[in-house]
Amino acid sequence: MNFEYFISKRIIDSKAYKSSISAPIIKIGIAAISIGIIVMMIAIATGFGLQQKIREKVVAFNGHITISNFDKNNSQESVNPIPTKQKFYPEFKLVKGIKHIQGVASKSGIIRLENDFEHVVIKGVGNDYNWKYLKEYLVNGRLPDYSKKRNQEVMISKYLADRLEFKIGSKFNTYFRKADLNKPPSVITFEVVGIYNSGFNEFDKLYVIGDIRHIIRLNKWPKESVGNFELFIENYDDIEKKGVEVYQNTPSILNTEIITKKYAGIFEWINIFDNNIYAIIAIMILIAGINMITALLVLILERTQMIGILKALGSNNWSIQKVFLYNATYLIIRGLFLGNLIGLGLLLIQKYFNIIPLSPEEYHVASVPVYLNAFYIIALNIGTFILCLLMLLIPSYIITKISPVKAIKFE
Repeated sequence: MNFEYFISKRIIDSKAYKSSISAPIIKIGIAAISIGIIVMMIAIATGFGLQQKIREKVVAFNGHITISNFDKNNSQESVNPIPTKQKFYPEFKLVKGIKHIQGVASKSGIIRLENDFEHVVIKGVGNDYNWKYLKEYLVNGRLPDYSKKRNQEVMISKYLADRLEFKIGSKFNTYFRKADLNKPPSVITFEVVGIYNSGFNEFDKLYVIGDIRHIIRLNKWPKESVGNFELFIENYDDIEKKGVEVYQNTPSILNTEIITKKYAGIFEWINIFDNNIYAIIAIMILIAGINMITALLVLILERTQMIGILKALGSNNWSIQKVFLYNATYLIIRGLFLGNLIGLGLLLIQKYFNIIPLSPEEYHVASVPVYLNAFYIIALNIGTFILCLLMLLIPSYIITKISPVKAIKFE
């Protein structure tokens, strides 16, 4: 054990220190570190959690990349078919990082009841559909099975089920307009086998998941065709790059669009969270650092006589500075420990019990989502520790200006 560490430990453990003027200031410094790390952890976990959750919900209904026909159709309805006999289907081997491709088609319809009606979009899916995302949002019933012959099983949202008073086993008529408006609409009777709740009202109010073969038959398309393809990639961070590669490896008659462009407003909004997170981190580190600087200054002034005696005994400025920096290091670690303990506890409670709700209409989620990542937590702690310690070099420099003779006389 070196001399500086021994002296700093004696300062921390001494009764005089615990009952001194600096004691409440030191406690405030520790509290500032603890509160700072709590706020930063919550900002990162909930900010990234909200981004990830919203992104997953948009991807669940659209995929990361869509391949469709070049047309002027801006509606949710598939107009022109795409043959499924493509080099990139049923596996997109031309581009690395594509983990799944599926064919879908959509058609607008009207659910007609005795006293009410509702406009919906029937999203037709087939045997190649990846139910992974929607399975997470299933709240009642089961997933439809389209692996055999065409059937009337559908999956609707909890929003539509509550509004139309549907439950598992309910059957309803859906009317589809024909190209010739003089002819009566086509009618299909669907049966509810599953109810999902994504919390993303923009999709929940609209989509009913059904058999794609109904869409093909209603539109009089060839059997081996779809409205568009949805692609899922392995790494979301590569979406821009993969979007370009997919475009370069598809026929010139087909268009590709990444999800961040299709729903640009939503993704621009969630990207703002990054700026908020960085601003909160900067402010909290600054506040914690200022409080620790104040605490160290008070401690130095309170120990002026000790500094003078150590200098008189031959200690150099840096060795004395290290005494107080060791002391400050202990206080920072103590603050970080308490902050992590409380912060992780609060985040785990929210993650598993969802005690803090959110408005789905404004945030697209029903409760505050929490994303815990060991790398972010470790990096945050290390970064906070280093920055606070660097900021403490400034007040420790005052030690070099203290004269031994004046310090020993100081009261």
